[in-house]
Amino acid sequence: MNITMIGSGYVGLVSGACFADFGHNVICVDADANKIERLKTGEIPIFEPGLDELVANNVEQNRLSFTTELEPAVKGADAVFIAVGTPSRRGDGHADLSFVYAVAQTIAKALKGFTVVVNKSTVPVGTGDEVERIIREVNPDADFTVVSNPEFLREGAAIEDFKRPDRVVIGIEDPRARDVMEEIYRPLSLNAPPLVFVGRRTSELTKYAANAFLATKITFINEIADLCEKVGADVQEVARGIGLDKRIGGKFLHAGPGYGGSCFPKDTLALIKTGQDEGAALRIVETVVAVNDARKRAMARKVINALGGSVRGKKIALLGLAFKPNTDDMRDAPSLAIVASLAGDGAQVHAYDPESMAQARPLMPEVTFHDNAYSALEGADALAIVTEWDAFRALDLDRVRSLLKQPIIVDLRNVYRPGDVRKRGFTYVSVGRT
Repeated sequence: MNITMIGSGYVGLVSGACFADFGHNVICVDADANKIERLKTGEIPIFEPGLDELVANNVEQNRLSFTTELEPAVKGADAVFIAVGTPSRRGDGHADLSFVYAVAQTIAKALKGFTVVVNKSTVPVGTGDEVERIIREVNPDADFTVVSNPEFLREGAAIEDFKRPDRVVIGIEDPRARDVMEEIYRPLSLNAPPLVFVGRRTSELTKYAANAFLATKITFINEIADLCEKVGADVQEVARGIGLDKRIGGKFLHAGPGYGGSCFPKDTLALIKTGQDEGAALRIVETVVAVNDARKRAMARKVINALGGSVRGKKIALLGLAFKPNTDDMRDAPSLAIVASLAGDGAQVHAYDPESMAQARPLMPEVTFHDNAYSALEGADALAIVTEWDAFRALDLDRVRSLLKQPIIVDLRNVYRPGDVRKRGFTYVSVGRT
């Protein structure tokens, strides 16, 4: 199949490379000429484990190419995927669909023969209808159909998720699209992928509902962690106790500083706005957003309390800045709120992250960045672990203690066992553990 992927960001690049690895011919298009030139030279603009090798292999096999020219790439394509950004619109929280609609107008001018136009971007209910309307308005003679095919990729495990998915949700209104989409995903047949064909609007809502539910699960266990601290219980044992129930499951039950990243924050807001517009208020999701925002600020308070209620003039070492490990994504990362609160209270913040510091520097001008974890720790009054990178799970704790001015660890990801750390002479603060 000939596939054109419009947008070479996280979703577009991972999806395009994986489709090429399936054996399809894929052209990735992006308006950012600098990004395309970097991709052509083998430089991957995002960090995702295994992606550099996957891209290189498929470029070498002539199955994957990159261009800034959209219209030529659309001509001759069996399917055109729209994978551009849909950030929260400033001021009201709605998804900003301007990029999606601009692409739809350009696609319309270039369509030749029957083409399946696929919304891979996360878009609110009814976006597929509007994309179809735009294309028909610009090119009344075009032979096409619009499909919704949301992504469910976890940053840090995106390639595995794409090639071995829990499900592939496909929203169609024209039965001709089914054959095309089945052929595109046919290489997954050895893994018996559950291709879930539904209506287009159902598909669009499924993506938002999934992310809102996972965000709710995270926020739930974080509030249980707060209660555990009050009553002397252990949130990790509580999570295990409830997670073994198959109706609940153990994933997304890890207490921490709150969710962040490219999906959950903007998607929960967009779902709330959709509910408000349709007169179906989503009170649970509204509360989740409010609680999560407050939680990030509360994590800074943990650090401040560990130092006796004031961090003015104190040096705080932060390990981990990205919103999760195995990514360099700083979008809505808890570290942003934590740093802002600590610096605002007069702390000197020193930080290290294995991958995200280039992205973090312009967002955190008040932070001193280091090239390794131990350098950041030297002379610090406390260590705060904000992202659970594997490298931080096996720190030389004796060395850590020798570098710190005060032996205080605030573990916002529950990386260590409280008893083990305290035996080594540390004051240890965790999340929901005694």
